[in-house]
Parts: sequence; structure tokens; C-alpha cells
Amino acid sequence: MDRVAIVTGGTRGIGLGIACALAREGWSLVVNGRRPESETAEALDVLKGCSPGVLYVRADIGDPEGRARILDMTRERFGRLDALVNNAGVAPDVRADILDASEESFDRLISINLKGPYFLTQAAARWMLEQRGADPSWEGTIINITSISATTASVNRGDYCITKAGLAMASRLWAVRLADHGIRVYEVRPGIIETDMTSGVREKYDRLIAEGLLLQRRWGTPDDVGRAVASLLRGDFSYSTGSVLMVDGGFSVERL
Repeated sequence: MDRVAIVTGGTRGIGLGIACALAREGWSLVVNGRRPESETAEALDVLKGCSPGVLYVRADIGDPEGRARILDMTRERFGRLDALVNNAGVAPDVRADILDASEESFDRLISINLKGPYFLTQAAARWMLEQRGADPSWEGTIINITSISATTASVNRGDYCITKAGLAMASRLWAVRLADHGIRVYEVRPGIIETDMTSGVREKYDRLIAEGLLLQRRWGTPDDVGRAVASLLRGDFSYSTGSVLMVDGGFSVERL
């Protein structure tokens, strides 16, 4: 039977890289985003070219009704859920020093980047527990896509860093809670990845990478993250629930 994965924010950037990697490995996909489906047609066509089944759900994961819509449509179309990849996230509209940052921006990022995936995981996990109860051999996987900003301080986008740090702890919490039920939970922590989200700081990071910020002196790509996620969902790290997989070109290696 087809394995089914939900990838939030799965039609662009890192999310599309993840969805493409899973499609190549035969996963049926539910990809979510906030854009009209007509604006995602090119990405969906790519996925449909190699996945046995692709469903697009337009929904905001910061909204309880949006989260429910994702799961309801997944159940209606596929009748099962084997993996959840919490990838959707946003950056601040304005990179503001924490002395000047607004509550409005903070609330927006907390809602989408932290509260959304936390409660989507809660609802998905309940469904996964139902499947485990019906079939004791069933196993599932939940992956949270965070960022090196979970532990690296950027004072001009403190709200973003806080949401990623919170999601890192959520990964640990869910790993502990679900381990006895055949559900593995991982955190994938990307570094400097070439996407539309980072296009505005291209010149800055080109310079820092050239100066040796990373051990591997290149930008990361969505495919780098996608292949990491695919390895986790294949079960290549089946005895490593709760682990953090760094996809950062060696950024996090401490050096003298």
C-alpha cells in the first residue's frame, strides 16, 4: 500500500525539495500552502510526474480550521497517514533589532512557525495512534524542519530564532511522548539554504561563505534538505528517534 506523507509548505523552497525527494521514493503526498492552487501548478506537475498520488491543500497552519482541513482532506483522499513533515514557516516581514521589534511580528511568527506545527503534530499523532491500535506493526514518523537559528542568535530577527528554538524542544517532547507507540520524531536543522526566503540576503551570505563561515563553502539547496528527510523516512536512522540532523555545511562545528 502507498505510504502517505504530509509536507507543509511543500510547493516552494525547502518544502518543495522535500516533496520532490519523497516523490522520487514513491511516497503519495499531501502538500500544503497558502497560495491558490493555480499558482502552484508548476510545482504540482513536477511532483505528479513521479509520485503515485499528489493532493494540494490550501490552508494556513496557524489557523485551527486550516490544520483540520489538511488532515480531513488527507483522510478523505488517502485514508492513512504515515509521515508528517512540519516544514512551513515564515520570516519576519522586517528584520528589526530586538529593541525595536513589534508584538505583531512576534505573534505572527509564533502562530505559523511554532503553534501551527505543534498542534498539527498533536492532531496527526492522535490519528497515527489510531492506526497503530488497528495494526500493531504500523510505524510512523514526524519530522520538524527547524533552522540553525534554533541555537544561533540573530538579534535582528529574534522572533524567528525563538520560534525555531521552541520547535526544537517540541521535537524532543513529541519524541518522548510517542516513542512507545511506534512513532519516531526527528528534527532536521538546515543552515544557509538557497531559497526565495534568503534571496534578500544573498550578497551578505555570499561574502560570509567565501570568508569561511561554512566548512563546505557553498550555499545549501532544498535538495540537500530533501535527501536528508528522505533518509529518515526510509528508516535509515530507525534507532535514533529524538535526534537532530544538521544540514548546515559544517556551520555548527566549533573551530579555533
